[in-house]
Amino acid sequence: MILLISDLHLQEERPDITRAFLALTTGRARSAESLYILGDFFEAWIGDDAMSPYQLSICEALRALSDSGTKIFLMHGNRDFLLGKAFCKAAGCTLLKDPTRVEFNGEAVLLMHGDSLCTRDEAYMRLRRYLRNPLTLFVLRHLPLATRHRLARKLRSESRAQTRMKANDIVDVTPTEVPRVMLQHGVTTLIHGHTHRPAIHKLQLGDLAARRIVLGDWARQGWALQVDEQGMTLNAFDL
Repeated sequence: MILLISDLHLQEERPDITRAFLALTTGRARSAESLYILGDFFEAWIGDDAMSPYQLSICEALRALSDSGTKIFLMHGNRDFLLGKAFCKAAGCTLLKDPTRVEFNGEAVLLMHGDSLCTRDEAYMRLRRYLRNPLTLFVLRHLPLATRHRLARKLRSESRAQTRMKANDIVDVTPTEVPRVMLQHGVTTLIHGHTHRPAIHKLQLGDLAARRIVLGDWARQGWALQVDEQGMTLNAFDL
């Protein structure tokens, strides 16, 4: 069994989400071969050198799960793109590139966070290119902690305000970008998060039947995609 989750936005202000995630690490995920976390695991991350006691407790929970035998794979989201090698080493997880092509039950599958599919949001795409530039990342990681905290608060505040003002289709994936990316990577199954719109979408790639599976966020309930011998099942559960 393989589990995939995304968009937990873990933070001290949401102890219900934290409890649900910790229950997953000590329960269902212990029976999994692998756990994939496809971005926005934390609400904010300003650097591996700035781990709070709360974030350290999450790191320790991941390490305990890893030590139990479950392989953990982590992908950057738009909220926690500064997660680095030091955190992953401490947590016992592997950092994945976005996108990453994997194989589940003999089928090639593409994993993404999902924000790079929202190409109609031109302002966000420009900001994303800037923030993910290696030089920008180097500078951000070496700013004083107080400056990083202020910058993170500013970016979160602006992101919320801008998202409320944008049309729903602008902040969702671009319909033409999905098949383009899937064809580029030679897959008929794409799994991503980011949009907070959990669903399984059927589509056609030429003559091939394909699907796009969107993982849900954990704001009101938890979501997990389970991959096993029966296929792929997307389910919600109470926090």
